[in-house]
Amino acid sequence: MPSLRIGVVMDPIEKINIDKDTTFVLMLEAQQRGHEVYFMELDDLFIRGGTPHGRFRRLRVARTTPHYDLGDYITGALEDFDVILMRKDPPFDMKFFFATHLLSLVDERECFVMNDPKGLREANEKLYALKFPEQIPQTLVASDMERLKVFMNELGGEMIIKPLDGCGGSGVFYLNQSDRNTNSILEAATDNGRRLIMGQRYLPEIRQGDKRIIMLNGEPLGAVLRVPLETETRGNIHVGGQCVKTEVTARDRDICAALAPLLVADGLYLVGLDVIGGFLTEVNVTSPTGIQEINALDGVRLETQVIDFVERQVEETHG
Repeated sequence: MPSLRIGVVMDPIEKINIDKDTTFVLMLEAQQRGHEVYFMELDDLFIRGGTPHGRFRRLRVARTTPHYDLGDYITGALEDFDVILMRKDPPFDMKFFFATHLLSLVDERECFVMNDPKGLREANEKLYALKFPEQIPQTLVASDMERLKVFMNELGGEMIIKPLDGCGGSGVFYLNQSDRNTNSILEAATDNGRRLIMGQRYLPEIRQGDKRIIMLNGEPLGAVLRVPLETETRGNIHVGGQCVKTEVTARDRDICAALAPLLVADGLYLVGLDVIGGFLTEVNVTSPTGIQEINALDGVRLETQVIDFVERQVEETHG
């Protein structure tokens, strides 16, 4: 395949952890195939005369110190890229929201954008799972504290609450109705009844781990189990979760198969599903991670399959 021009919209390159970051290995793989990689942040995107543009820099990455080398700034139309990878980490804030609108103006006949900007807007990482009620634990989304407490009572007196715009386990709490702090936590989480949150049945299987399944174009590539600390109810790596080798089970494949048609239709090609005790808990679409952890545990290089897919999409786009 001829060399591709790949634009990557992401967080500051100097701040990434090259031993953990999925975007890093995607860029490294693309670079090793002879493709040109260009770095952008959200603030580098703009529209001129109805055409989306960017200010970008040629990027070369390596497993060295420093791990990157940036060229001079270039300004140009985003459609001049063959591919744009939208890899900005959560949270999904207004800056991210408007960036997806800008990227939606990129002519898809000229440039393949992954994940699809419209799909990113539609797929709140907490709420998207509600489209598949048979796959998720009992769930309530509400701002009314009394309704949430009634729901917790129906679940046996305990539940997990999450903000709808959180990431990395931030704002996730285990609630028990016998805890004197429960009302205070609900007041803070809902901003005294003014903010919607998610309440969900507590799954004791979290003690065995929170499984991250990486999906590509509707198919599972691999999985990693994130086991929480003894003092935690969250398995997220950011809060000390330990990565453990695991398999994609028959139940996991059922969940993937249930989600696949809608994910692909929404242009959500690279996705991370979170599964606890056989239940889907989140659908991560903005910048799903976990590839390096799976690679290390399973002796694979999943990034090769992702870049293979990107190359095929470009071939189809360009006819």
